[in-house]
Amino acid sequence: MSTSTTDRRPPTAPGKPPAPRSATRHDPRAPVWRTARERLAGGGFMAPAVLLVSLFLLAPFAWTLYRSLFSDTRTSPFAWFDNYALFASDPALFRSVQNTLLWVVGTVALPFVLGLAIACMTSSSRLSRLARLCVVLPYALSGSAVAVVWNFMLTTDGAVNQVLNGVGLGSLAQGWLLTWPGNTLVMILANAWQATGVAVILFLVGLQSIPPETLEAGSLDGADGWQQFRHIVLPQLRPVSIIVIGMSLVNGLKSFDLIWVLTQGGPGRATETLAVSMYNETFLELRPGAGAAIAVVLTVIVLAASWLYLRRQLDVKGV
Repeated sequence: MSTSTTDRRPPTAPGKPPAPRSATRHDPRAPVWRTARERLAGGGFMAPAVLLVSLFLLAPFAWTLYRSLFSDTRTSPFAWFDNYALFASDPALFRSVQNTLLWVVGTVALPFVLGLAIACMTSSSRLSRLARLCVVLPYALSGSAVAVVWNFMLTTDGAVNQVLNGVGLGSLAQGWLLTWPGNTLVMILANAWQATGVAVILFLVGLQSIPPETLEAGSLDGADGWQQFRHIVLPQLRPVSIIVIGMSLVNGLKSFDLIWVLTQGGPGRATETLAVSMYNETFLELRPGAGAAIAVVLTVIVLAASWLYLRRQLDVKGV
């Protein structure tokens, strides 16, 4: 019985591979549906996070921005930008901006320099573990606990003045928390005493990740200790340095508990930062409009600093 010619395939010669079958046709719509399904799945996973961010961050910020456009009097409720004009007319807010800038500079520079120096001096010595523990331990304390310790030291009859009187340097004794800018500077030192611990930990991790072969190669090329540190160690610590600076910047902008426990922004309002001024205007002076304007300005400063930090980080990574 013969078969039809359409079902018959040509015989293959011995030693030759069979003729390839025709390629299976794919549905051109399949990649489109697959991409849409992946996007829907990704959106479903991101939806809870987006909802929480919108509920707890974006919505309160929008309400704060809206509230900052209203005054705190009943005669003229809608005030446009009058609350923001207080930064130019209120000396206390102008001093608050100055203190915030001092805090940012101090809380970035001191932990970075001290943390790097302590990490380099204690990275290769076994006997220095106790010293590292003493430096890192304050980071485990809360800001309020640190403020209580430094309040014991910095009051007029505190430990610092008693030690100065005991060693014959009574002329240097003073009210450390009573005059500006000295009171702001000593509080920045107290904050650096606490914040240096995390910088030491991060720099130690960075130092341990440096290949010893690079240091040996530098020694063979005639580089001394300082040249090795400048041209080999510091460039390889750049990612860690970015993290330390970013964390210190955020902590400096949001400092509140240490200042509030030590001075409550006083004497007068001389040691207030923007975070303390926001609390003082809103809850103590009962001026929520002015407090909302301060909150908006502080948020803009934090976002600008974060944007500069992230842009710098992306530039370093080459993105």
